[in-house]
Amino acid sequence: METIDLIGLRDITRRTGQPTHPELLDTRPMEHVKEIEITEEHITITYNEQTTRYYNANEVTNREWVYKYNDDPEFVRAIGKVIDLARKHLKDMPDNLTCPPGCAECCSGYEPFVSRADVQRIADHLGMTYQQTLDEYIVKRPSADGFHVGWLRKVTDDLADNCVFLMGSKSGRYYCGIYEARPHDCGDFTPIGCEDVDPELSHRGGYKVGPPFRPNPRRQRKR
Repeated sequence: METIDLIGLRDITRRTGQPTHPELLDTRPMEHVKEIEITEEHITITYNEQTTRYYNANEVTNREWVYKYNDDPEFVRAIGKVIDLARKHLKDMPDNLTCPPGCAECCSGYEPFVSRADVQRIADHLGMTYQQTLDEYIVKRPSADGFHVGWLRKVTDDLADNCVFLMGSKSGRYYCGIYEARPHDCGDFTPIGCEDVDPELSHRGGYKVGPPFRPNPRRQRKR
């Protein structure tokens, strides 16, 4: 067990006039650092997180150390080095600035939510009614605020399968069949930092997309 500096505690008591108690000093080591937050005055380190699992809930506890570092020259220098490193790497570029042509990894395993406006835009694009589009191409799911109505259907019931609007024969040749009318979730996607991109595809070059998606009236779902 770590030895507690009782002399130091007594010195604090003499200087402040406030009693100090060794049992109130946490001497456990700082391990498993989870988060570090630095502001203009304080550094906060969250560490030693533990999770107790129950059948119906998880209890998460952690320790937090907060230190006002401006009065500590050593800390000021250390954080200054961090800031200098940040300035050095400020213009470093992420791995994925753009999607490789025809990748479409995000078009499988991801369920883009659609709003009422998204459904209407897709309906207008396909020349269908709002209800036809909702029944045929949307997996319905009510939302608390009524804004989202569901997500885009897959070609099968497997959520990891391709989006029903994904066209093309293979990775590198995929394209969106309703690109101009795609949901906001799809248009808002950015590849920066994407970990799902097909690593075998080159970012160079391009290809001509094929014909757009066209609904098949014979396969429209019955209401």
